Amino acid sequence: MLLSFVGGYLFIFLARVLDMSLATMRTLMLVRGKGLIAASIGFFEVMIYITALNKVVSGLSNPVNLVVYALGFATGNFMGSFIEEKLALGLTTVQIITERHDIGDMIRNMGFGVTSLEGKGREGFKEVLIVSLPRKELKSLLNYIDENDSTAFITIMDTRASKGGYFKQTMKHK
Repeated sequence: MLLSFVGGYLFIFLARVLDMSLATMRTLMLVRGKGLIAASIGFFEVMIYITALNKVVSGLSNPVNLVVYALGFATGNFMGSFIEEKLALGLTTVQIITERHDIGDMIRNMGFGVTSLEGKGREGFKEVLIVSLPRKELKSLLNYIDENDSTAFITIMDTRASKGGYFKQTMKHK
């Protein structure tokens, strides 16, 4: 009897973790304009969700079911975010504001396309570098910038799509 209760709780928890992880991935695919992938994920997500919900609703007299359901929900949100971060899907754009005028060439030598502009701030003229790259390569770029210009101001933005330019050419070779 105890084993069936524990098995039921475990089922509810794991089903919720899985369906919420899928929900996170589906949402991110929608934001990135990948509607077909999002729809496919959504199909499995809702099947798992309804199965877990059925188990909870059929046992409403047991409040532990609700607690386990909520724990699975929270854990699934965390896991979905963790998985997405590890997969590092998509593109990102990094803007670097630096006083060093050689950083752009150094980043180009790493194989990234760099657009440089001259910017003027309170402390004078600075170089503004714009780099688009796969998110999987973001960490190496940030480490490189930190090693070579720890005072650089960096902003990171998700890129929904890109078209043409050097970035397109370098992606074909990778």
